[in-house]
Amino acid sequence: MEVDRLGDIINGLEQKSITKQAIYRNTKQTFDRLKLISVDVVEELTERITRQNAEVVIEYKEISAHEFHIKFSGDLLVFVMHSNIITFPDDYEIMRNKYVDKDFRRRFFGHIMAYNFMADTLKYNRLDDPGYLIGRMLVNIENHFMIEGVKQMDLSYDHIAKNRITDKVLRIIVESAIIASINNDLMGQPVSDIEKITYKHKLENLHLSRTSKVGFIMNHELTH
Repeated sequence: MEVDRLGDIINGLEQKSITKQAIYRNTKQTFDRLKLISVDVVEELTERITRQNAEVVIEYKEISAHEFHIKFSGDLLVFVMHSNIITFPDDYEIMRNKYVDKDFRRRFFGHIMAYNFMADTLKYNRLDDPGYLIGRMLVNIENHFMIEGVKQMDLSYDHIAKNRITDKVLRIIVESAIIASINNDLMGQPVSDIEKITYKHKLENLHLSRTSKVGFIMNHELTH
């Protein structure tokens, strides 16, 4: 019996395409809910902080369908939804999960990233300033999720088989990302690194203003 390889290719492509489209829709819906919840968090924080100190400003800003910012106290949280659906090597931790292994469709994920920048980085367009990954949320075809991120997020959402996306969970993620950013301060450069600069550097305001954040420890680094 002749093997219909073309038919196998078409079936495989159709299954992957349908799977990835469904995951994209799930991830986009999750991201849209994350936006609304972030607006609520910012409004509640603003109301409570204003009573104590009107000079502390917290702002929400929508950048695009796939990006929004939360700015507070010199920090900027950047939430980004990637449009691509991803998978991982077989030896990656999540791929060894029995729940994931049972269905090939569960091997694919949408992903939402949260980065911490200094607010002045964007304000002054300092292109060489670093940003730091706070966390990554992986979303699958069944609206289950997993969180990977810094230890300071203090979230134990690593059991994707049990984790379902809810507004309560999304709020905890937003609040934890803000707390993780607040708890990590800027560190200046050693004086030996900035004692000599070029006039170009002075004009670009690079060496004079560049600082970095310290203290972020990724969960996977704790095992090393």
